[in-house]
Amino acid sequence: MHVGSEQTDRGVAALVGRMADGFSRLVTQHLQLARVELAEDAKAMGLDVASIAVFVPFLLVGYAFICGALALVGAVNLVGGGLGILRAVKRMKSRQMMDDSVSELSRSMAALTSAQPRVAAAPGVNTLKDTTGMAFKEPRDGR
Repeated sequence: MHVGSEQTDRGVAALVGRMADGFSRLVTQHLQLARVELAEDAKAMGLDVASIAVFVPFLLVGYAFICGALALVGAVNLVGGGLGILRAVKRMKSRQMMDDSVSELSRSMAALTSAQPRVAAAPGVNTLKDTTGMAFKEPRDGR
């Protein structure tokens, strides 16, 4: 039995040695795998960063174009609005207010005053004159 226990001792030691070798190989292979994966991941990240670096100028140019287009549209609106306001102001200045009423009043005054002799306006009395120079007196009580 003595021979069997030596083989068992040698067999256990050999098994522990093989297990240690296997564990060592396993750790080495894991480290190699980690190294390869890290290199691949770094390469992929580098490509992604390079892609970002390539597309950033496009983004900035697009943003500048949008800002320019908005500024152009704003300028067109500003100029168009200003020209529209100027046109409306010129039309308001050129328009005679109550033009028809004034001409009708003048004709009525001419018709009414042509039958009466001319009277000089007294001070403090409102008078209107038509195109012929005839005066229309307003009574002092306003009636």
